[in-house]
Amino acid sequence: MIRFTQSRRLFDGRIEKRVPTSVPVYLVSLEDSRTRERTLTENVSPQGVRVISKRSWRPGEESLITPLTGEFPQVGKVIYCLPEARDRFCLGMEFQSRAVNWWGEHSSA
Repeated sequence: MIRFTQSRRLFDGRIEKRVPTSVPVYLVSLEDSRTRERTLTENVSPQGVRVISKRSWRPGEESLITPLTGEFPQVGKVIYCLPEARDRFCLGMEFQSRAVNWWGEHSSA
């Protein structure tokens, strides 16, 4: 049973829990700074964020994610981009530098 638990841990997803939190952010492509948009996160973890975008992003594309709440901007890499209703996309983004805590002072969405 211990082996099952250990091997399952390797394949059952994230190590850290994502917190459902709506944080206002600016999202800017590092490849084209004209693509800046103001948007919201859906959830946040120390290692990444799920954010809503008006456009489709490519996996591997990098962006600068700047919280409008005063925290430091973070470079994020797109892990996935899923189409949603009304010409919106959900982006799974992984932070490239350090772990963050954007949700400490925000309410859950």
